[in-house]
Amino acid sequence: MKTGILFDLDGTLLATLEDLHDSTNHVLRELGYPERTLDEVRRFVGNGARRLIDQAVPEGVDGQAAFDAFQSWYPNHCQIKTRAYEGIPEALEILKEKYPIAIVSNKPDKAVKVLCADYFPGIYARGESTDCPRKPAPDMVFKAMAEIGVESCVYVGDSEVDVITAQNAGVPCLSVLWGFRDKADMEEVGGTHFCDKTEDLVAKLEELIG
Repeated sequence: MKTGILFDLDGTLLATLEDLHDSTNHVLRELGYPERTLDEVRRFVGNGARRLIDQAVPEGVDGQAAFDAFQSWYPNHCQIKTRAYEGIPEALEILKEKYPIAIVSNKPDKAVKVLCADYFPGIYARGESTDCPRKPAPDMVFKAMAEIGVESCVYVGDSEVDVITAQNAGVPCLSVLWGFRDKADMEEVGGTHFCDKTEDLVAKLEELIG
């Protein structure tokens, strides 16, 4: 049975932060709340859209209305400033020739499918949905592995959530350093394998797979 490779999306394959920031602030403005800085939103992402919005609204505010507005707005405004990290499409093309690949994200499933259909067509991708707990629960990893027909995988991500997800799923994790978190954040929760540059991604993965 082949080993698969599962990728996180935001901060790993796609630079999505600016669109997330703009959409968050659009919702905050519409509801009369103070806007958030780019760095604040960077720290808020990684645990799903609801967690992002709950942290973005003022303390003590019920975030449900803002979350509903974000869910409606973001999927239609998620491709304005978003881009694939340089070298990522080429790396995925190389890896697809040798390994089954999937993308798993805590981003809302609708937005994941919109983005992946455009940037990474033909690769199985899923986001947060009511039928599957979001990361760091391992369910999304197991479902993706079943979909691509593998019993083992390497998980690739850019945050402490990704490291913990891999631990919970019992699979190795390669943490990339061009995303939304610092190396120290991932080391703090047990991250041990790192990739500094996208041009090294294929080689680092093949080292881990063996």
